[in-house]
Amino acid sequence: MKKLLAYPLSIISYFFFFLTLVVFHGIQWICFNFIGKEAHKTSVDVFNLTLMRCLNILGTTFTVDNPHKIPTDVPCIFVSNHQGLYDIPPIIWYLRKHYPKFISKKELGRGIPGISYNLRHGGSALIDRKDPKQAVVTISKFANYLNKNNYSAVIFPEGTRSRDGKPKKFAETGLQIMLKKMPNALVVPITINNSWKLFEYGSFPLGIGHNIKMKVHQPILANSDDANSMIAKVERTIIADII
Repeated sequence: MKKLLAYPLSIISYFFFFLTLVVFHGIQWICFNFIGKEAHKTSVDVFNLTLMRCLNILGTTFTVDNPHKIPTDVPCIFVSNHQGLYDIPPIIWYLRKHYPKFISKKELGRGIPGISYNLRHGGSALIDRKDPKQAVVTISKFANYLNKNNYSAVIFPEGTRSRDGKPKKFAETGLQIMLKKMPNALVVPITINNSWKLFEYGSFPLGIGHNIKMKVHQPILANSDDANSMIAKVERTIIADII
């Protein structure tokens, strides 16, 4: 019965999801080209809030556990496990004061209305996974950009999403570069739970009635430990709260 109900709700949710992508692609373009970067940033924030509302159609709810007063006068490196596309809207919306920017594969920089435009023009880093040299140079420039503007990075070290919620081994290179280039940043582990369940039946229908949980852990000074120990500590912290 639950899966049967998921079909009509998924159709409605997908309709408004793709409508949101198209509408906010245009809104972003106007803001970026005629109003300014702050207006573009605000449009991206509202864009992601609207994507979350599209998921509410499925009975999806969001719970955020963030008891920490993370300062906004220093850049942060948010490190999270990755369970799916829908990890991203709550990170952008609930951490919007920190100007989160993403490290993403270059393929996502083209062809997706709204999302690709923001990745190209919003300050994120697009890397070629098949070209390690390009990736290193791009991430290094990205870290310098974040330091200069007091923005924050979001990294999914697993590299690809977990389709069953089980954590994958962290790829350390990108995070090592960020720690080296941003010694004054705060490293903030994040644990995401249940977003993979939206795809429990595949891409269609979407899963219904799930609660996506985001837990923000205690920030750690980037220069408080050597890189390998820091990454291991962050990985343990994130994994310990995966349900």
